[in-house]
Amino acid sequence: MEFKLTAKDPGSAARAGKVSTAHGDIETPVFMPVGTAGSVKAVHQRELKEDINAMIILGNTYHLNLRPGLDVLQSAGGLHKFNGWDRPILTDSGGYQVYSLSDARKIKEEGVTFQSHIDGSRHHFTPEGVMDIQRKIGADIVMAFDECTPYPCEYDYARDSMQMTHRWLRRCCDRFDSTEGLYGYEQTLFPIVQGSVYKDLRKQSAETIAGFGREGNAIGGLSVGEPAEMMYEMTDLVCNILPSDKPRYLMGVGTPANILECIALGVDMFDCVMPTRNARNGMLFTTQGIINIRNEKWKNVHEPIDPELGGYVSTFYSRAYLRHLIHSKEILGAQIASIHNLTFYLWLVREARKQIENGTFAGWKNDMVSRVSRRL
Repeated sequence: MEFKLTAKDPGSAARAGKVSTAHGDIETPVFMPVGTAGSVKAVHQRELKEDINAMIILGNTYHLNLRPGLDVLQSAGGLHKFNGWDRPILTDSGGYQVYSLSDARKIKEEGVTFQSHIDGSRHHFTPEGVMDIQRKIGADIVMAFDECTPYPCEYDYARDSMQMTHRWLRRCCDRFDSTEGLYGYEQTLFPIVQGSVYKDLRKQSAETIAGFGREGNAIGGLSVGEPAEMMYEMTDLVCNILPSDKPRYLMGVGTPANILECIALGVDMFDCVMPTRNARNGMLFTTQGIINIRNEKWKNVHEPIDPELGGYVSTFYSRAYLRHLIHSKEILGAQIASIHNLTFYLWLVREARKQIENGTFAGWKNDMVSRVSRRL
């Protein structure tokens, strides 16, 4: 993997770049739709490519390991061949699932034992094992195994967890570097900065992670319930430490406003389930603000969902029709809303890139944060 910076905004730390992988280039800033189990919910691969123009999608180690299982993925030739997606893929290591399964897991130095959310069966993840799993899945970018701490979190727990994450990272790197990809192309390992919301821990973790010299770096353990300003403070601190010639990936973030603010702090890559999850519940993100399409006020509004956005779905279907589908629990409603929200998110980061290249990002960002945060 290679990363090249192509532009910097004079009024902020925002930057534009290009990540080159075996499955194609990724222009940054980028938003990555989440395809947890090998599928972005309610969206075809054709729509992801042609309508939404996603450059990269995510898969999840924990979920793919349980279903369909590694034997199936290997027999297909990896996740790209299995799901028909020929552009880059990133896989989360399962560390966030360890966090979310707090009632069904035990964390020790060796690794994590947990119960499957599907059938209650017991499984054991180690740093080495997670690297082997991600080799078999075959993602272009794989994540180190870490522990995502909750918020709030006691200082001592955050410190001990961070130190264990660093020890696990060494084991991840040793295993990753001693093995090769299984499908004829190279993979790249990203470490993850932890430390909860404590400045000294975040600083220590960012310095440690930077010291590993990997091709890219991630920031984890944020967007887990802490105030937005605290998330921005931690992100700013870390971005000022992580090397500027490597891509920075802020995991699990977030709202359109979150993304714009963190681009301004120097983040390059984002992912979040919000656009698709909220879509299925009737929340739409538009160029003018946030719409709850279930509200009565949209019942007779026959204008397109978002004519300014462009794209077939956003300009063809009306708000009234989409409201009808969502209320009727028609599957097409979830599909239209999901495609629209992802189209908006991808438009937002592409527009941010244009503004960075033009040197006008800072002023544009302030206006857009206000627009995309208001309720219509």
